[in-house]
Amino acid sequence: MTAHLLDRPIWNALAGRHAGFALGNMLARRYRADISPFAAARDDSPEALSALKGLLPGEGGLVLLEARDIPIPPGTIVEKRSTGVQMIAGRLPPPIADDRVVALDGADATEMLALATLTEPGPFLAHTYAFGGFIGIRIDGRLAAMAGERLKPDGFAEVSGVCTHPDFRGRGLAGRLSAIVASRIAARGETPFLHAYATNSAAIRLYEALGFRVRTEVTVIVLRRS
Repeated sequence: MTAHLLDRPIWNALAGRHAGFALGNMLARRYRADISPFAAARDDSPEALSALKGLLPGEGGLVLLEARDIPIPPGTIVEKRSTGVQMIAGRLPPPIADDRVVALDGADATEMLALATLTEPGPFLAHTYAFGGFIGIRIDGRLAAMAGERLKPDGFAEVSGVCTHPDFRGRGLAGRLSAIVASRIAARGETPFLHAYATNSAAIRLYEALGFRVRTEVTVIVLRRS
């Protein structure tokens, strides 16, 4: 059976359109440390797993995400293991127009990082905004909610960084922004997809209402040196 590009979305992004953000070689790659902790080996060969180990920082770890059990390089430990779901867009309803929506970029990086640090939508670092496609809604001058793009295997783009400040929850902001990001991806001729923890039933229901369906479960691990 031919593997789907989204079975190993990190490798297929780093070996493709995100090569400019990559550190490593054709055996293993990771994102720059200021952009994302995601990394992947090319395959399960001893050489690739050894190269992946070599990308681990002296302090801290790397995050791996694949639609299978992930082989662990010798000399490393799994600090955390979680199960997620990968969802892919089907028929997307038209997004609701909102004139409060603004584009976010490097000028907004401090606010974006503060919001993501507070709400923990997933790994978000000082230059994660460089993935592009981020939009937000400001209320009374505050960044109330945001959403953007992340992994981009050929033909696909991930909706990510979706979060709402606790002071502004219950207003449908996350769903509205996610729908706009997804519609923009689809308008480029790409297929939107996203990830959520399998235990986050509220997020999964929201994304299903936006036209996404679960494609597969994924394994997420935080890998460190032993």
